[in-house]
Amino acid sequence: MQVKETMGSTSNDALLYDPESQSKTLSSKSVSLERILTIDTQEEKKLYPTIGELLGIHEIFNLNVWRAAIGEVIASAMFVFMVDTIVVSTINSGVQMPTLILSILIGIIVTIVLLAVAPVSGGNLSPMLSICAALIGLISISRAIIYIIAQCIGAIIAVLAFRALITHEVDEAIFSGGCTVSVIVEEPTGPISQGVGIGQAFLMEFMCCFFLLFGTVWMAYDFRQAKEMGRIKVFTFIGILISILLFVSITVTGQKGYSGASFNPAKCIATAVIRGGHLWKDLWVFCVGDVTAAIAFYVYTKVIPKDHLQVKPYDHDFINLIKVMFGK
Repeated sequence: MQVKETMGSTSNDALLYDPESQSKTLSSKSVSLERILTIDTQEEKKLYPTIGELLGIHEIFNLNVWRAAIGEVIASAMFVFMVDTIVVSTINSGVQMPTLILSILIGIIVTIVLLAVAPVSGGNLSPMLSICAALIGLISISRAIIYIIAQCIGAIIAVLAFRALITHEVDEAIFSGGCTVSVIVEEPTGPISQGVGIGQAFLMEFMCCFFLLFGTVWMAYDFRQAKEMGRIKVFTFIGILISILLFVSITVTGQKGYSGASFNPAKCIATAVIRGGHLWKDLWVFCVGDVTAAIAFYVYTKVIPKDHLQVKPYDHDFINLIKVMFGK
């Protein structure tokens, strides 16, 4: 602004030959340059925040984050409770192809719960999604940890409520809806193990979780697609894909002792905490499989062309955190 005023009050000849005019003009340009450098420094600070800012330490003391976490507690409790009741109801109803029916119903429940909790907390619902969102930078690591704890608390509440409603015989038959790789079944000839191997279960968990992230959750991360499709369509596709993946994971092995892909370590952890026993033995399969899938999906987002990922650059991105930690 100062440069324009100087130029407006001085002729072209004066600007070229008048030493006083030249001095004023140079002074004005110096002030403008100083302002530009100040702005650049401020922008550089914004581009390279501190480790505390990247970790989201300040969010630990943010009341709104804890309010959103309450939404995750309720959503996780409702989801786990409904999934367990759907499994029992479908099996006890005697319908043909119960696995297909329960897979469809669980997909519908996923869509409804996501639509309900998305405006509150973003609709994480599962530690797998929280970890993936933290790696990409949608949320901070601190918020992800708070959400994961909330999801586990909600799942524990759901398992306790579910066990209070069912009989001991049903509880023993389905292991409180726990995540199982194999179970011991008493036969006339003696106890035998029914299920799949650890390697098979881990591979199934990883593939199903990665395909879920790749196929549908990607739409929620991409602002362009999310805006064009709308929240209802995005969450409906997520529910449909979960139904397909759950049905495939249960039926493709043909083993009754295997519970199928979990997509939600909080549910597996909660059941193991309340039910105990052999559910602890294979719990790592469902936890590590989900985390590995989230990491693999994050790597995928870094490998693909940048113009394909239509999102803003996130400060909380894990690579940005590593750069700040090592001063790069």
